[in-house]
Amino acid sequence: MASKRFQVSWKTVLLPVIGLLAFFLYLYIFNVDIPIIIATVQGINLSLYFLAIAVLMLETFFFAVSWRSLLNFLSVKLSAVKSFLYVWFGIFMDILIPAESISGEISRIYLVTREQNGTSGKVVASLVVHRLMGMGINIGGLLIGTFALFMGKHVNGFVLNLTLFLIVVTMIFLVLLILLCVKEKWMLRIIDAVIRFVEHVGRGRWNLTKVREDVVRAARMFHSSMREFGRAPKALFTSLLFYVLAWLLSLGAAYLVFSSIGFSIHWGIIIITYSIVAAVKAIPLGVPFEAGLPEIAMSTLYIWMGVPPEVSATATILDRILTVWLRFFIGFGVQQWLGIKAMWVMNTNYKVAISETEKT
Repeated sequence: MASKRFQVSWKTVLLPVIGLLAFFLYLYIFNVDIPIIIATVQGINLSLYFLAIAVLMLETFFFAVSWRSLLNFLSVKLSAVKSFLYVWFGIFMDILIPAESISGEISRIYLVTREQNGTSGKVVASLVVHRLMGMGINIGGLLIGTFALFMGKHVNGFVLNLTLFLIVVTMIFLVLLILLCVKEKWMLRIIDAVIRFVEHVGRGRWNLTKVREDVVRAARMFHSSMREFGRAPKALFTSLLFYVLAWLLSLGAAYLVFSSIGFSIHWGIIIITYSIVAAVKAIPLGVPFEAGLPEIAMSTLYIWMGVPPEVSATATILDRILTVWLRFFIGFGVQQWLGIKAMWVMNTNYKVAISETEKT
């Protein structure tokens, strides 16, 4: 009998469902013709849509390879298959716990350190560098998208202002994150302040001396790893190359979704929309921006840049089926597999230990 730990409950899909309902409420309020959306979906070009699925899978693979190359440089050896599975697990956690700036990354730290104890500082360093690359790519995407919109005469005043605002905000967070990466004393002071605060709240009930030592050790390993990255531009370039390829594939998947419903869209609209959504989700504030809000934001941005409302809504629905629901169920399957495998390994190790005890 399967453990309850590996069963789906209504709570598992609650937030994505709420997001979907919120999006349909948005369509109803703004009088979008839902029968037209249904008719458009019925006439979808399945070949192009399935090609979008394949492109999406490739995007996830190259994203995982980009992260893996950073880990391998720090001597944290992880196979391409495991990195691919761990990224899918992280995607599942991002959707399940809508705080994309932290939940998926924390799950990957847990998975790697569970397998390779004592590597938490290196894993965090790889994820921070990967995030820095993602923020840089988002800024580049916003700039490229804005230029493409100007060239294609699809400029919308509000979209332009929003783009400039997100560029500034992303750059601020980028600079702050880089400062924390290079200023070891700053991070140690922050760690010390947080632990002192927890001790104060606990009124002496918790002895956090061991926790403090472990966290400081991981922080020193993190900064040591960051210094190694600073001396290895080739390793960073290799990872960045794979990341950019993954980003281009994500744009290609979105373009194929529009093509599957017979609508030719300007590349600038795709780039700016995806960059805006990615920039908001990448701001490290734990913003719940995975269910409902992205659909509304994407559809609204498309409309503001000249896409007909029904086409915008249809493309958004089809896109989110791929980027949320397909990813959700693939990620859930990976989570089940990794959990069952971990239990099997624990059971095998237990039997081996018992056997060794009986021999002695």
